[in-house]
Amino acid sequence: MSEAVHADTVRYPGTVLVTGAAAGMGAGHARALGARGVHVCAADVADAGPVVAEIRAAGGSASAHELDVTDADAWARVIAEIRAERGELGGLVNNAGISRRLEFMDTTEDVWDRVLRINLYGPFHGMRAAAPLMRDSGGGSIVNISSVSGQIGYFSPAYSASKWGLTGLSKSAAGNFAAWGIRVNSVHPGLVGTGLLDGADAFVASAVRSVPAGRMGRPEEITDAVLFLLSDRSTYLTGSEVTADGGLVSNGLYHRILADTGGDLG
Repeated sequence: MSEAVHADTVRYPGTVLVTGAAAGMGAGHARALGARGVHVCAADVADAGPVVAEIRAAGGSASAHELDVTDADAWARVIAEIRAERGELGGLVNNAGISRRLEFMDTTEDVWDRVLRINLYGPFHGMRAAAPLMRDSGGGSIVNISSVSGQIGYFSPAYSASKWGLTGLSKSAAGNFAAWGIRVNSVHPGLVGTGLLDGADAFVASAVRSVPAGRMGRPEEITDAVLFLLSDRSTYLTGSEVTADGGLVSNGLYHRILADTGGDLG
């Protein structure tokens, strides 16, 4: 397996596949990897060509791949393309996902099915397709983008179930793939300023009151966690959950209670 060596001597896989790479956090992960000498396989159901062009213009290496993550056959095709073009794969970032902020009785069967197929079935199909090539490449690292909604109760049943499922799926895969030298970890962002929150100003304003850090996360802060898990700085981490949420899960409840009471603990 080839490696990319960043200027500060951190080593990354030579080739990494990122899903949902045409925009948002996926594009950010792709750009950051490209800047570190990694060949980025940018996959999306949308056109990832502009992101690939941007990476190449900055001196990096990248290729675009059309991928509907819900389609197992599409996954097989993309992995075959990577095997033929690159001969190896050392990293996979299952980033593609959707969110539907609907309470239980407002969640239709169609919404339930679509969210689960993209957020949970997609990573299952992806890991199943990519693992043999990663094994043949000498191992590597899989990073699944879950959510704090996969760690705590969340009002949207489809999103919550998909992310709780992805948390468990990551741990199961970590055990299965350890013998192949493949690590599997999940990243759990909290409130992050991406397009998933477009039009949710009231929701965001209220949610920030429960974040001890007092703000939303920046996409690049999630990318930093992804880079760490892909790199040789995390070689003993597998089956782990990396929570990047400004303290929301660990301290959000009492942070908000203290704020609402003005610190009156009597």
